[in-house]
Amino acid sequence: MRNSLLILLVGLASVGCAVHEFRPDQSSAQVPDYDFEVVESVRYTPDDWPSELAADIYMPEGAGPFPAVLVVHGGGWSGGSRGNMKSHSKALVRAGFVAVNISYRLAPDTQFPGQLHDLQQAMHWIHANAKQYKIDAARIGGFGYSAGAHLVSLLGVMRATDENDQPYGGKQTRLAAVASGGTPADLAAYEESGRLLRQFLGGTRQEMPERYAAASPITHVNAQSPPFFLYHGQWDTLVPIS
Repeated sequence: MRNSLLILLVGLASVGCAVHEFRPDQSSAQVPDYDFEVVESVRYTPDDWPSELAADIYMPEGAGPFPAVLVVHGGGWSGGSRGNMKSHSKALVRAGFVAVNISYRLAPDTQFPGQLHDLQQAMHWIHANAKQYKIDAARIGGFGYSAGAHLVSLLGVMRATDENDQPYGGKQTRLAAVASGGTPADLAAYEESGRLLRQFLGGTRQEMPERYAAASPITHVNAQSPPFFLYHGQWDTLVPIS
């Protein structure tokens, strides 16, 4: 099941950059073509959460349950919106996935690990509402690009022993597969801490090396990490292909 989910996520690969549109006719993957419905602006955060955050739910027609994908937009942790991921979500739902396209809190008003906590809350919400939205809770993957790729990758490699798995993580926040494009995987590798990193993490790499390491997906990779499909493009001017 994990491999099937990963194979279909791979079909969404396109050139990684800060913002891009997925064009289904550019993919060689042979996938189904489901009719679907969209439920917009569904709140997924608890009543006591610092900000009210919403998701758009794309559901294939049929009884289900269907595998699902947590869809996370890019934008340098400080911009972008779930509206940037409409074409990706439509491609996913037509392929037979429930696409849960979320908003999350942005820097500098919210710094790490706030965004990771938002994704964790989204996963808890998906599990709690799986039956209503025809989701197979045992098959939930993640997809994102740029900052969204960073966040969904970080979620994917979290484990119980990681500090930021608590207090909002746990078993329900684990992903079965991850597809991520233009992923800032090692934040400590940047020679200079640019504005986006400083406002996301609250300072420079020299000032807070432990925080940069904690926010880097590569730090947390382990034998239990789910399958990953990583893609990138040389035209990405924000995240070095190295």
